[in-house]
Parts: sequence; C-alpha cells; structure tokens
Amino acid sequence: MGARSAAGAEARSAETRERLIAAAAAVLRTQGYGRASARTIAREAGVNSALVFYHFGGVDALLLAALDSSSAERMARHTATVARVNSLEELVEAATRIYRDDLEGGHITLFSELVAAAVAKPELREELRRRAEPWLAFVEETLERVVGGTALARLMPPRDLANAALTFYLGANLFSVLDADRSRTESVFAMVRRLAPRAKLLTIRRPVRLGRARGFGRARRATG
Repeated sequence: MGARSAAGAEARSAETRERLIAAAAAVLRTQGYGRASARTIAREAGVNSALVFYHFGGVDALLLAALDSSSAERMARHTATVARVNSLEELVEAATRIYRDDLEGGHITLFSELVAAAVAKPELREELRRRAEPWLAFVEETLERVVGGTALARLMPPRDLANAALTFYLGANLFSVLDADRSRTESVFAMVRRLAPRAKLLTIRRPVRLGRARGFGRARRATG
C-alpha cells in the first residue's frame, strides 16, 4: 500500500470513529442508555455495527468516548465563560448560562444516563469518577479565584461548593422529569441571584494590618 493509500485509509478510519462518536452521543441523548446498542448506534452513523467493536472494543467504551468529546468541547467553552468573572454575582450568572447551555446541548443527559447505568454496572463508576474530577477542579479553581481568602470561603470551602455544584447538576437533570417547563429549576437560580448581592460583605478580602504583617515578618526571620 502506497503512502497516499495509507493516508486515505487512515482518514476514512478517523472519519468513521467521529461518526460513531457523534451517533453514540445522539442515541444516548434521545433514546437513553438502555437503547444504546451497537446496532442502534451504527444505524445512526450509517455504518456496520461491527465497526463499533473494531474501533472501540465495545459499546460502553464508545459511549465514554462520546462523553469525552462533549466534555472537551464544553471545557474550552466554559473556561472562556468564567475567564472574566470577578464577583459572586457574575459567577452566579455564569453558572446559570453554563447550566442552560449544557441542558440544551444534551450534555447533562449524556452524563446522567451513564451515571444511572453505573448503578448496575460498577465497572463504569471509576471511569465516570475520573471524568468528573477535572470538572470538580474547574469549579473549585474558579471559586478559589473569585472568593478565595474571604469569609465566604472559610464558611463554605471551594471544594465543598464544587461537590455541591456537581450534586445539583445531576439532581437538576433528574428533577427535570417532573419540571418539564424548567420553572422550578430556574427558580433555584433566581433565588441564588437574589442572595448573591447580599453576600458581598462575605466576599470582601480584608487587607492584612501593618502591625500584624510586621510581626509575621519578624517571626519568620527569627525562625529562619
């Protein structure tokens, strides 16, 4: 096989993988994990079902690849969303936009369907835990940047708030079954938006007093 033929085969293989990943995401969003079979995904992609196993080794690996693809795209977009956030009010607005974007784009459904499947398939749990960690770190780092060193951060540490955010993220998706028009979920965001301005005093970073700073410096020199 010549170099040109090999390059063409590699390009076709990559295209098939991308089609399968896109199809897996579509099936998981619209039909759920229970119906995400190799045959259903392959039909959506317009390829032979054997290619699911050839390229990914199985359906779960393909579904995880679909989640990874969605996560990578979202991480880049949401990192830009929070880049200029400097206050609690701005953070709440950004979180609201992120939640709505993920809900409308179907990512919450992707993640939640796989989490639900992990109840009966323990082998999925570690895979999902590892994939949740970068998002917990993303939320924690954003919170640390915005409220770190304040009374609010001492009261509610960023890591704990990040865990709470992921818990809400999953719970809100399950609750959407009972909240078809999203009014109840939106009311939660509205409540947080009302509370954010009232928490300003808790997010003020107080300067270190000069006397304390000098005392700290002397103590460091004495023990250095």
